[in-house]
Amino acid sequence: MYVLNETHDPAQRSWVASANDGATDFPIQNLPFAVFRRAATAEVLRIGVAIGDQVLDLSAALDLVLPAEEKNAPTALRSACQSTNLNALMALDHTAWSALRLVLSRALRVGSPVAQQLAAMLIPQLQVEFALPARIGDYTDFYTSIHHATNVGKLFRPDQPLMPNYKWVPIGYHGRASSIGVSGQRFARPTGQTLAPGAVAPDFGPAKRMDFELELGVFIGTGNGLGQRIALDEAESQAFGLCLLNDWSARDLQAWEYQPLGPFLAKNFASTISPWVITTQALVPYRQAWSRPVDDPQPLPYLDSPAHRAQGAYDIAMEALICTPAMRDAGSSPERLGLSNFGYAYWSVAQMIAHHTVNGCNLQPGDLLGTGTQSGPSSHEAGSLLEMTQGGKAPITLANGETRTFLQDGDEVILRAWCAKPGTVRIGFGECSGQILPALPLG
Repeated sequence: MYVLNETHDPAQRSWVASANDGATDFPIQNLPFAVFRRAATAEVLRIGVAIGDQVLDLSAALDLVLPAEEKNAPTALRSACQSTNLNALMALDHTAWSALRLVLSRALRVGSPVAQQLAAMLIPQLQVEFALPARIGDYTDFYTSIHHATNVGKLFRPDQPLMPNYKWVPIGYHGRASSIGVSGQRFARPTGQTLAPGAVAPDFGPAKRMDFELELGVFIGTGNGLGQRIALDEAESQAFGLCLLNDWSARDLQAWEYQPLGPFLAKNFASTISPWVITTQALVPYRQAWSRPVDDPQPLPYLDSPAHRAQGAYDIAMEALICTPAMRDAGSSPERLGLSNFGYAYWSVAQMIAHHTVNGCNLQPGDLLGTGTQSGPSSHEAGSLLEMTQGGKAPITLANGETRTFLQDGDEVILRAWCAKPGTVRIGFGECSGQILPALPLG
């Protein structure tokens, strides 16, 4: 659906100096969207565009950025850019998104005739606070990493790690949208029922096996009507953009409750996403071939096509880090727990969308799909503590001597992701951080 154009040109430079340092997540080739306001103010939330270490206030910049015909005859694009969330922009089609990306790129690159005026509309990212980028109506979490599914399956079903349907169908479940929060989310340790090994009756109390999950989120764009399907080769045009997602899990609650209907209290207390939505158009240079091992079942026709085989996957590096209370007190930097890549995923973004709608389910602008925990084939590429510690049997030791089997109160988990390959400019996703607080008092 999307092709390389001038917005991807690695030779482009911005008049915003920090966008050109090679280390930023937000060079001019990225241009992601978020919803923000100045920190500790009552300002109205509005859409911003990241460029270097700055945020461009899109609503303030419209008259300078949009072409003359937009000023004289305002359209849905102009109205969407003045909204307090991204839903209206997501509801437009890929041609509108492409047009906006192009005018933003031209306005922010070296030689722009409006550079001086736009400079007054930049705000340092350190001086803003973020809200959820969209009003999330529905949230579906998938299970697309075969390495994660196999690692977890071995813990509970050594003789059959993968269920028979895994290689045939993208597995997912309906999650809780109301408890999704933006990076910086702090939440109380969840409480519920757990069944101790050998016990005949469950206990009630705070979860003891708290875990993180290294995931990506996919924001739906235009969507489809009830009873309609989105074909595989059209699915990419329905994905507005990607973000980081930490789908926190209480593993002991999950072990007791997930049979027969799947996750419930183990998942509904908090999920954290990054504030910046990296558009699928920005990710075009990092598309790669999608393949299935020849000995595995090949996808059914509605989940397969030559175009999808050619470039249905994304090369996105992903990492999870931890910062414990002791590390914060000592002024230590967060420590990496795992490093993986979305390119390992068994099921793709397009396959998730096509499968979700094959029965006529209507996806709507701002709906969020989770990829599930993204783990790689090696031990250092695990995307959860459940895998890293072999279900809590093999604690990990941090550089300061602390050990962890699962997360403790006060622990902060930080997710990061980026794309980089020869001949391109590195782009990143920013950070997705969240912190566990002590459980609320019982009673």
